[in-house]
Amino acid sequence: MKEHLTRRTACRLCGGTNLELVLPIAASPIGDAYVSKERLGEEQGLFPLDLYLCHGCGHVQNVDIVDPEILFRDYTFATSEHTSLVDHYRRYAKEIVARFPPAPDSLVVEIGSNDGTLLRFFSEQGFRVIGVDPATHIAAGATASGIPTLPEFFDEMLAGTIREQHGAAAIVAANNVFAHADDLVGIMRGVRTLLADDGVFVFEASYLVDIVDRFLFDTVYHEHVSYHSVAPLTRCLEENGIQLFDVQRIASKGGSIRGFAQRIPGGRRPVEPIIGELLAEEKKRGFAEADIYRSFGKAIDLRKAAVTKLIDEALRAGKKVAGYGASTTVTTLLWHFNLMQKLEFLVDDNPLKQGLFSPRCHLPVIPSEELYVQRPDYVIILAWNYAEAIIKRHQRFLDEGGKFVVPLPSLRVV
Repeated sequence: MKEHLTRRTACRLCGGTNLELVLPIAASPIGDAYVSKERLGEEQGLFPLDLYLCHGCGHVQNVDIVDPEILFRDYTFATSEHTSLVDHYRRYAKEIVARFPPAPDSLVVEIGSNDGTLLRFFSEQGFRVIGVDPATHIAAGATASGIPTLPEFFDEMLAGTIREQHGAAAIVAANNVFAHADDLVGIMRGVRTLLADDGVFVFEASYLVDIVDRFLFDTVYHEHVSYHSVAPLTRCLEENGIQLFDVQRIASKGGSIRGFAQRIPGGRRPVEPIIGELLAEEKKRGFAEADIYRSFGKAIDLRKAAVTKLIDEALRAGKKVAGYGASTTVTTLLWHFNLMQKLEFLVDDNPLKQGLFSPRCHLPVIPSEELYVQRPDYVIILAWNYAEAIIKRHQRFLDEGGKFVVPLPSLRVV
């Protein structure tokens, strides 16, 4: 499996080589590599997830990179299957057009466009659209549905080709791409190449401040190689000819930022006060220093110890323990909390996951209705961000004597 892994020796934002391990995370198999019964014999390797801090610019990142061809070419996640995301992108498109109204028939390009959900809302408003996404089947499906999508990884060369063939873009969007891409500098240079002089680059990315404050450490998985704060992003964008002029805090992914940027020179929009406010907060709290991540790691370990103690006592008492959730984040939580051998099965409400087995440790994934057949004594809600909805949906499980365990942000037994 080592042939699928490369290691960076320099920061992907500034190129600095003073990188320090600040948050050790247990190695795991690829988070979404759930397998069918027929594939249980296939080898599934473990890949590192440790987070490193660049002392040159303050960027937090994985330096061990799983081959993106493995991660993204056969990507199965489809935005249109998630009602909340569809609603999010519908509002997103309307807000961008209202704030930065492009001329009729202007070009809108999205990097990592998935099945074209966002671009469809721009298309409906009368704009030309082009998507770029390396997931071959998803890109083909988007194109067939009327959203032309290039099945490629976005870079400066591809940006030049798009501009040559279709003209400059009034809007370039990249949502949850900055966390995924190893060559961020190449993407930024590509954005500058493609963007019209008065165009707007808008992106969404999980915010490192929220990851720490809300205990979202399980969003550390192999598809995510960067964990963004405003200071290093601002610096890197400017070094590549792009100016961040506004940021919004949004609820997406448990806590994200939506950034707005423009070409240098070219854009004439003023830099909003929130940029300085966020830079000041990050500096005051030490997000460019190692201590905050070491403290975060210790807090995670305390929660791991509490969950482990509870489960071990239940198992010694002969109790039956299962897990709720079969997502990518669940894999990180299972392996970091060392729960793989302590659960009998996982339940999940996604029909695409039911009947599969979890990465490497091969816990069977079954429908949540099986809780009333299998009757575990404890169910660990591994998809803990959705705990309230899960508990509400399965009040009957509690009424019949079962117990839900919510592991984060702090241990809670219901």
